[in-house]
Amino acid sequence: MSQRAFLPVVTMALTLLVCVPLAGQESASGMVYANGSASVNGTEIPKSVAVFPGDKLETKADASATIGTNGTSVMVFSDSLVKYEGSSVGVDRGSVRVNTSSGFEAYACEVKARPVDNTPTQYQFTHNDRHVTVIAMKGDVFVEDGHGLKTDQESKRVKEGEQATRDDGCEVAAKKTPKRRPGAATAAGSGILSSSTALYTGIAIVGGVTTWVLLQGDDPISPACPKKNCQ
Repeated sequence: MSQRAFLPVVTMALTLLVCVPLAGQESASGMVYANGSASVNGTEIPKSVAVFPGDKLETKADASATIGTNGTSVMVFSDSLVKYEGSSVGVDRGSVRVNTSSGFEAYACEVKARPVDNTPTQYQFTHNDRHVTVIAMKGDVFVEDGHGLKTDQESKRVKEGEQATRDDGCEVAAKKTPKRRPGAATAAGSGILSSSTALYTGIAIVGGVTTWVLLQGDDPISPACPKKNCQ
Protein backbone atom coordinates (compact mmCIF):
# COMPACT_ATOMS: atom_id res chain seq x y z
CA MET A 1 0.00 0.00 0.00
CA SER A 2 1.36 3.44 -0.92
CA GLN A 3 2.04 6.15 1.64
CA ARG A 4 -0.71 8.32 0.14
CA ALA A 5 -3.34 5.57 0.41
CA PHE A 6 -2.27 4.33 3.82
CA LEU A 7 -2.16 7.60 5.76
CA PRO A 8 -5.96 8.24 5.74
CA VAL A 9 -6.55 4.73 7.09
CA VAL A 10 -4.07 5.28 9.92
CA THR A 11 -5.56 8.67 10.73
CA MET A 12 -9.08 7.24 10.95
CA ALA A 13 -7.96 4.34 13.18
CA LEU A 14 -6.09 6.67 15.53
CA THR A 15 -9.10 8.99 15.76
CA LEU A 16 -11.41 6.10 16.67
CA LEU A 17 -9.02 4.77 19.31
CA VAL A 18 -8.85 8.15 21.04
CA CYS A 19 -12.37 9.52 20.61
CA VAL A 20 -14.59 6.50 21.34
CA PRO A 21 -13.32 5.83 24.90
CA LEU A 22 -13.14 9.51 25.78
CA ALA A 23 -16.68 10.15 24.53
CA GLY A 24 -18.02 7.45 26.83
CA GLN A 25 -16.09 8.78 29.82
CA GLU A 26 -17.16 12.37 29.16
CA SER A 27 -20.87 11.51 29.14
CA ALA A 28 -20.57 9.85 32.58
CA SER A 29 -18.15 12.31 34.14
CA GLY A 30 -18.98 14.86 36.81
CA MET A 31 -17.48 17.79 38.68
CA VAL A 32 -16.74 17.91 42.40
CA TYR A 33 -16.84 21.23 44.22
CA ALA A 34 -15.22 20.98 47.65
CA ASN A 35 -15.98 23.05 50.72
CA GLY A 36 -13.11 22.29 53.07
CA SER A 37 -10.81 19.29 53.03
CA ALA A 38 -11.88 16.57 50.60
CA SER A 39 -10.03 14.00 48.50
CA VAL A 40 -10.62 11.92 45.37
CA ASN A 41 -8.98 8.50 45.33
CA GLY A 42 -6.88 9.51 48.31
CA THR A 43 -5.54 12.73 46.82
CA GLU A 44 -6.66 16.02 48.32
CA ILE A 45 -8.40 18.18 45.77
CA PRO A 46 -8.55 21.95 45.20
CA LYS A 47 -11.85 23.78 44.98
CA SER A 48 -13.05 21.69 42.02
CA VAL A 49 -12.00 18.63 40.04
CA ALA A 50 -13.48 16.24 37.48
CA VAL A 51 -14.56 12.76 38.58
CA PHE A 52 -15.24 9.61 36.57
CA PRO A 53 -17.12 6.38 37.28
CA GLY A 54 -15.25 4.38 39.92
CA ASP A 55 -13.69 7.41 41.63
CA LYS A 56 -14.00 7.61 45.42
CA LEU A 57 -14.70 10.90 47.16
CA GLU A 58 -14.03 11.38 50.87
CA THR A 59 -14.85 14.41 53.01
CA LYS A 60 -13.27 15.20 56.37
CA ALA A 61 -15.16 15.95 59.58
CA ASP A 62 -15.29 19.69 58.89
CA ALA A 63 -15.91 19.55 55.14
CA SER A 64 -18.53 18.88 52.50
CA ALA A 65 -18.60 18.54 48.73
CA THR A 66 -21.04 18.66 45.84
CA ILE A 67 -21.02 16.44 42.76
CA GLY A 68 -22.64 17.89 39.65
CA THR A 69 -23.49 15.59 36.74
CA ASN A 70 -26.08 15.50 33.97
CA GLY A 71 -28.69 17.65 35.69
CA THR A 72 -28.12 16.03 39.09
CA SER A 73 -26.57 17.57 42.19
CA VAL A 74 -25.30 15.35 45.01
CA MET A 75 -24.28 17.00 48.25
CA VAL A 76 -21.81 14.88 50.22
CA PHE A 77 -21.93 15.70 53.91
CA SER A 78 -18.97 15.76 56.31
CA ASP A 79 -17.12 12.59 57.26
CA SER A 80 -18.47 10.63 54.30
CA LEU A 81 -16.98 8.21 51.81
CA VAL A 82 -18.78 7.69 48.51
CA LYS A 83 -18.11 6.09 45.14
CA TYR A 84 -19.22 7.95 42.04
CA GLU A 85 -20.75 5.70 39.36
CA GLY A 86 -22.03 8.10 36.71
CA SER A 87 -25.77 7.52 37.20
CA SER A 88 -25.54 6.54 40.87
CA VAL A 89 -23.44 6.97 43.99
CA GLY A 90 -22.40 4.28 46.46
CA VAL A 91 -22.33 5.44 50.07
CA ASP A 92 -19.72 3.50 52.05
CA ARG A 93 -20.35 5.72 55.06
CA GLY A 94 -21.96 9.03 55.85
CA SER A 95 -24.74 10.94 54.13
CA VAL A 96 -25.62 12.40 50.74
CA ARG A 97 -28.48 14.57 49.57
CA VAL A 98 -29.55 13.93 45.99
CA ASN A 99 -31.36 16.51 43.83
CA THR A 100 -32.27 14.96 40.50
CA SER A 101 -34.78 14.80 37.69
CA SER A 102 -33.07 11.92 35.89
CA GLY A 103 -33.56 8.99 38.27
CA PHE A 104 -30.14 9.25 39.93
CA GLU A 105 -29.70 6.48 42.53
CA ALA A 106 -27.91 6.08 45.86
CA TYR A 107 -27.00 2.69 47.29
CA ALA A 108 -25.16 0.84 50.04
CA CYS A 109 -24.64 -2.93 49.81
CA GLU A 110 -28.14 -4.46 49.53
CA VAL A 111 -30.13 -1.22 49.78
CA LYS A 112 -30.85 1.14 46.90
CA ALA A 113 -32.91 4.34 46.70
CA ARG A 114 -34.20 5.96 43.53
CA PRO A 115 -36.91 8.43 42.53
CA VAL A 116 -40.26 6.89 41.67
CA ASP A 117 -40.21 8.76 38.36
CA ASN A 118 -38.10 11.27 36.47
CA THR A 119 -39.67 14.36 38.02
CA PRO A 120 -37.60 16.72 40.22
CA THR A 121 -36.86 14.74 43.38
CA GLN A 122 -34.79 15.38 46.49
CA TYR A 123 -33.88 12.72 49.02
CA GLN A 124 -31.27 12.08 51.70
CA PHE A 125 -29.43 8.78 51.97
CA THR A 126 -27.48 7.93 55.15
CA HIS A 127 -25.37 4.82 55.76
CA ASN A 128 -24.00 4.38 59.28
CA ASP A 129 -23.86 1.66 61.93
CA ARG A 130 -24.94 -1.07 59.48
CA HIS A 131 -28.20 0.72 58.72
CA VAL A 132 -29.49 2.85 55.87
CA THR A 133 -31.98 5.68 56.34
CA VAL A 134 -33.72 7.30 53.38
CA ILE A 135 -35.67 10.56 53.76
CA ALA A 136 -37.92 11.66 50.89
CA MET A 137 -37.66 15.46 50.96
CA LYS A 138 -39.31 16.28 47.63
CA GLY A 139 -41.24 13.71 45.62
CA ASP A 140 -41.57 10.00 46.39
CA VAL A 141 -38.63 7.61 46.58
CA PHE A 142 -38.51 3.88 46.01
CA VAL A 143 -36.30 1.97 48.48
CA GLU A 144 -35.24 -1.50 47.41
CA ASP A 145 -33.12 -4.24 48.92
CA GLY A 146 -32.17 -7.72 47.81
CA HIS A 147 -30.44 -6.39 44.66
CA GLY A 148 -33.46 -4.36 43.63
CA LEU A 149 -36.04 -7.16 43.58
CA LYS A 150 -39.42 -5.43 43.36
CA THR A 151 -41.56 -7.62 45.59
CA ASP A 152 -43.97 -6.55 48.31
CA GLN A 153 -41.52 -7.71 50.99
CA GLU A 154 -38.39 -6.18 49.48
CA SER A 155 -39.45 -2.77 48.27
CA LYS A 156 -41.20 0.21 49.73
CA ARG A 157 -42.40 3.53 48.38
CA VAL A 158 -41.36 6.33 50.72
CA LYS A 159 -43.70 9.27 50.28
CA GLU A 160 -42.60 12.88 50.39
CA GLY A 161 -41.94 13.94 53.97
CA GLU A 162 -41.50 10.36 55.22
CA GLN A 163 -38.46 8.19 55.86
CA ALA A 164 -37.50 4.51 55.96
CA THR A 165 -34.68 2.64 57.70
CA ARG A 166 -33.24 -0.69 56.56
CA ASP A 167 -30.46 -3.05 57.52
CA ASP A 168 -27.69 -2.36 55.01
CA GLY A 169 -27.27 -6.07 54.19
CA CYS A 170 -23.50 -5.73 53.82
CA GLU A 171 -22.83 -9.06 55.54
CA VAL A 172 -25.29 -10.81 53.26
CA ALA A 173 -23.75 -9.16 50.20
CA ALA A 174 -20.26 -10.25 51.28
CA LYS A 175 -21.38 -13.87 51.50
CA LYS A 176 -22.95 -13.71 48.05
CA THR A 177 -19.82 -12.28 46.43
CA PRO A 178 -17.84 -15.13 44.82
CA LYS A 179 -14.21 -15.38 45.85
CA ARG A 180 -11.83 -14.66 43.02
CA ARG A 181 -9.13 -17.24 42.33
CA PRO A 182 -5.54 -15.96 42.73
CA GLY A 183 -4.34 -14.62 39.42
CA ALA A 184 -7.79 -14.73 37.84
CA ALA A 185 -8.57 -12.00 35.35
CA THR A 186 -10.83 -9.24 36.61
CA ALA A 187 -13.78 -8.15 34.53
CA ALA A 188 -14.06 -4.47 35.35
CA GLY A 189 -17.42 -4.13 33.69
CA SER A 190 -16.09 -2.25 30.68
CA GLY A 191 -15.08 -3.13 27.17
CA ILE A 192 -11.56 -3.15 25.82
CA LEU A 193 -11.92 0.31 24.30
CA SER A 194 -12.53 1.83 27.74
CA SER A 195 -9.32 0.36 29.15
CA SER A 196 -6.60 3.00 29.36
CA THR A 197 -3.91 0.33 28.89
CA ALA A 198 -5.53 -0.93 25.70
CA LEU A 199 -6.01 2.63 24.48
CA TYR A 200 -2.36 3.62 24.91
CA THR A 201 -1.18 0.32 23.45
CA GLY A 202 -3.33 0.90 20.38
CA ILE A 203 -2.02 4.43 19.97
CA ALA A 204 1.57 3.18 20.22
CA ILE A 205 0.96 0.48 17.58
CA VAL A 206 -0.72 2.87 15.14
CA GLY A 207 2.02 5.45 15.71
CA GLY A 208 4.73 2.87 15.07
CA VAL A 209 3.12 1.67 11.84
CA THR A 210 2.65 5.27 10.67
CA THR A 211 6.32 6.06 11.27
CA TRP A 212 7.39 2.94 9.39
CA VAL A 213 5.26 3.84 6.37
CA LEU A 214 6.56 7.40 6.27
CA LEU A 215 10.12 6.13 6.21
CA GLN A 216 9.44 3.80 3.27
CA GLY A 217 8.19 6.35 0.77
CA ASP A 218 5.87 5.51 -2.13
CA ASP A 219 8.25 3.25 -4.10
CA PRO A 220 9.59 0.05 -2.51
CA ILE A 221 13.30 -0.65 -2.92
CA SER A 222 14.22 -3.88 -4.66
CA PRO A 223 17.03 -6.00 -3.20
CA ALA A 224 18.45 -6.25 -6.72
CA CYS A 225 18.41 -2.51 -7.12
CA PRO A 226 19.30 -0.58 -3.93
CA LYS A 227 18.55 2.75 -5.67
CA LYS A 228 15.12 3.91 -6.80
CA ASN A 229 16.44 5.18 -10.16
CA CYS A 230 17.57 1.80 -11.52
CA GLN A 231 16.56 1.10 -15.09
